[in-house]
Amino acid sequence: MSGTVAVPLTPPPRARLRSAVRLAVCAAVPWFLCLWWGTSTVPVPAALPAVLILRDDVYDAPRRGWERLVGVVVGVALTTLVLHWLPPPTASSVASLSVVASASFLAVLACGCAGMYLMYQGGAPNQQVLVSALVIYATALPGYAVARLAESAVGIATVVLLGPLLWPPDPYRTAATGLDTYRGELDDLLGTVAARLGAGGPPTVPGLPEDAELWLRPRGGLAAYERAARRTRLPRLYLRTPARPPDGLEERLRLAARTALTLQYFTEELRERARTDGPDRPPGTPVPDPALRDLAPLVRATARALDAALHGADCAADLDRARELDLAHRAAHPTRHDAVLRAGLHLTHEAVAAHLSARR
Repeated sequence: MSGTVAVPLTPPPRARLRSAVRLAVCAAVPWFLCLWWGTSTVPVPAALPAVLILRDDVYDAPRRGWERLVGVVVGVALTTLVLHWLPPPTASSVASLSVVASASFLAVLACGCAGMYLMYQGGAPNQQVLVSALVIYATALPGYAVARLAESAVGIATVVLLGPLLWPPDPYRTAATGLDTYRGELDDLLGTVAARLGAGGPPTVPGLPEDAELWLRPRGGLAAYERAARRTRLPRLYLRTPARPPDGLEERLRLAARTALTLQYFTEELRERARTDGPDRPPGTPVPDPALRDLAPLVRATARALDAALHGADCAADLDRARELDLAHRAAHPTRHDAVLRAGLHLTHEAVAAHLSARR
């Protein structure tokens, strides 16, 4: 079975439009504030934090803003210190100009790289240290370092304070909507698989979302749910979600994430079976393979049990029926070749049973 590929989920057009407007507002506000303040005539550093900090999770902006501000302060301090000992070249000789420029640049570069990797956070170096150091070095004008600090602080404060107030997302609603979407797509997929198996056709299902994006939806829902828990540390002004999530939502999301792995395994085994049951078919296997044809009722029963569990309904009867069909298929097709094919469905039954026991 191939591993799960980390394919980013594409947000709907309305969400993308909101993100674009949020970014534009958070870039324009600090720009005009700095123009009014008089820090510079072109306060680009004030607009950059909106581009570099704002992501899908706007409530993570305080952490990223703090990291960026610290990186700017360290980068500016390093370059100021280096230029104090190795001032910008002012000699008239071209040769001496080149030597002094090279020495000061290499010193700034070395200090910036050291600071970047010494401030290693979140699995990556703080690149803002080196970026700020090089920008200050390239613009060695009186007062520019202080102006950049002030403009960066204004931009970061605007993103942190204003960004979450512009169309704040509702993680609980996002998670529940994503789970409903996943349920519908999964039901279509398993229904089509069962129909093709029952008709004796090839088990592969072209044209359905049976690849990485489908199987990653439950993980995306869990991530949204966990973001809602982290939001409780923010001021109440930023919170749009209820204090408590819908009953059973977390358990259903975890069940969806767990069974997504088992069903992905099952569909991959179907693809492998379709590939090998051609010229490399085991000797004596008729066409169509009776093990695949007899698998159709088991797939339908598994789909019904899982759909009921993800919906929050009672799935005990559907689960018992799926287990009975699993035992019947095992008795009729006991080979290891067929056991591997059933393994994903069997693991799905076990996950649903564990979810049912936890609810009770």
